[in-house]
Amino acid sequence: MNTDSYEFEGRAGRIFVRRWTGDGDRFVALVAHGYGEHSGRYDHVAVELVGIGAACVYAPDHLGHGQSVGERALINGFEPVVDDLHAVAERARDDHPGLPVVLIGHSMGGLIATLLAQRYAGELAALVLSGPLIGANPGLDLLLELDPIPDVPIDPTILSRDPDVGTAYAADPLVYHGPFRRETVSAMVAAIEAVAGGGDLGALPTLWIHGQSDQLVPYDATSGAIARIRGTALEHEVYPGAAHEVFNETNRVDVLAHVTSFIERVLGPTPG
Repeated sequence: MNTDSYEFEGRAGRIFVRRWTGDGDRFVALVAHGYGEHSGRYDHVAVELVGIGAACVYAPDHLGHGQSVGERALINGFEPVVDDLHAVAERARDDHPGLPVVLIGHSMGGLIATLLAQRYAGELAALVLSGPLIGANPGLDLLLELDPIPDVPIDPTILSRDPDVGTAYAADPLVYHGPFRRETVSAMVAAIEAVAGGGDLGALPTLWIHGQSDQLVPYDATSGAIARIRGTALEHEVYPGAAHEVFNETNRVDVLAHVTSFIERVLGPTPG
């Protein structure tokens, strides 16, 4: 597997895209990361996708995140971010014509992925949503009621039951470690409302995975949102005791196996 990157001019500036390329020719994958983090934290996910035949895995750093331009963690609206992700999907199709496209979104990335899927469902072969930020979230509402929003970053210890995950997150220079931005929180709330009114996912094969003990994106709030947008091909797995980052949880091997099994089943037998 080879890793490289490229950049392109997004809706609001330069966007950095990380790529993992393998020898397979079964599908291409897109990964949309969560709030405050960056695409590099999904290297182990890309390894698994390449292992089941992904020709390439594309993962942009969203505007204001990682190595992309923009004031850190500042997003005034999510439509430009969705457009940037769609531009990456178009690049993937141009690079690998004819291959099905699988989209994976975690947390805020799940919100972005859902918005894209509602708009371009016919362009995707499968959708995986990990702890997606698509339901009413009391934490966001509380932040908007505070003036100013307190200078309190995400607590790394609530991301996973694996303490090494929190330690690595806290030490990662590409992760945003500051307080929530009011503009970003307001944009999140507006995007959640857009998802609620954006229609269901139709026949798009969708896998929703979630940690039952997720403190950042509560499971119960998300389940209500899923009920509103679920199409005819939704599958669901909740992991008892797991926290927010199920791809980095103590049972990550099982989580990744569940995701890869879903993708292989949806795509069907390998040609030849």
